[in-house]
Amino acid sequence: MANSMTGFGRGESSGVGYQFSVELKSVNHRFLEIVVRSPRNFTGFEERIRKTLLEKFQRGRIEVHVNVVETEARKRLVKVDKDLALSYDKTLKDLALALHTTYETDIYRLVNLPEVLSVVEPEIDLDTLWSMCAESLLKASDGFRQMRRTEGEKLTTDLLQRLELIAEYLQTIAERAPYVVTAYQERLQERIQTLLGEVELDAARLANEVVYFADRASITEELVRFDSHLTQSREALRSSEPVGRKLDFLVQEMNREINTIGSKANDLMIGQQVVNVKSELEKIREQIQNLE
Repeated sequence: MANSMTGFGRGESSGVGYQFSVELKSVNHRFLEIVVRSPRNFTGFEERIRKTLLEKFQRGRIEVHVNVVETEARKRLVKVDKDLALSYDKTLKDLALALHTTYETDIYRLVNLPEVLSVVEPEIDLDTLWSMCAESLLKASDGFRQMRRTEGEKLTTDLLQRLELIAEYLQTIAERAPYVVTAYQERLQERIQTLLGEVELDAARLANEVVYFADRASITEELVRFDSHLTQSREALRSSEPVGRKLDFLVQEMNREINTIGSKANDLMIGQQVVNVKSELEKIREQIQNLE
């Protein structure tokens, strides 16, 4: 069954002082676009996340939200730049001497000067944390894939029903087609007879005109091609492969065939069926925009 392009999934994992949660959500898109949003310290994971999802999905705009929470206090250290503090102190002494004023070293003022004190964040083992992020991503993608599959099954069922309805309309057209030529012959014969009155009708010329019309109005080739498109569409929908682009192309071809049928047949009953087919094709076209 075909998969939908819309879905949502969430996964969590925790350990070594962190809790990861990953959310996936997607909307329709012509191609595959992956947008990853993660905390500043974990932007290094973004390319790995994209690579993982590129192997799993084919179409859709997938947004990935990575949230990281520290579950226990992280030990932070304060670093003192002694050389910088001494340089500040010497510079201030020299300045006081130049201004003929007094200066006394004040350690509390010195530590408030820029970059004398700095907080050292503990090192993060990205390889260990990536395994946790990957676990959350796997859980999220499993739920995400299942939602896309469930929605895809519903779309597939609806599309197959519409294809069968179109097949019924085409069968009605095929059954009506032979009578189009007969009806044209009768109308032409009546019209000529009205114009000629008592003059004898040239049967050979009438037959030639009818044959010409029959050849010009023949929709056999269009019906055969349309039936082939229907068969390919059914097979695509029952496939597990991404089918959205293929179905989009097939719908364009079916629209081309039905337009030709409508213009060539020149018959009221066939025209009604043509309208019905085009209506269903438009509904199908809208639906397949949701398929991967």
